[in-house]
Amino acid sequence: MAQALRPNTVGGLFATDGKPHPLQDTLLAVTLVLGLTSFITAMFHSLHLLSSWTGLVGILTGAYGQWISETTRERFGLILGLGASAIGFFLGMAHGGLFGGVIS
Repeated sequence: MAQALRPNTVGGLFATDGKPHPLQDTLLAVTLVLGLTSFITAMFHSLHLLSSWTGLVGILTGAYGQWISETTRERFGLILGLGASAIGFFLGMAHGGLFGGVIS
């Protein structure tokens, strides 16, 4: 019985289609870095400008990445980055906002 063996990618969380996706991978990395930065800096009241702006940009890059993503691996990482960006953005807005203290 000569049968072609195919890798089982149906059930894997990090399933890929075997093709390179440089734009999607770049958006994934940028969203994760912005989300992590926004989440960590949101814990400090005086860094509300950094947390709110990085959160906003992280939300936008993550949303665009979700729109053009092609694999489950990309979508999983983008959701993590989007969640961290959103939490950082909302806490940054609560602590002073995008322009708090800069524009009177």
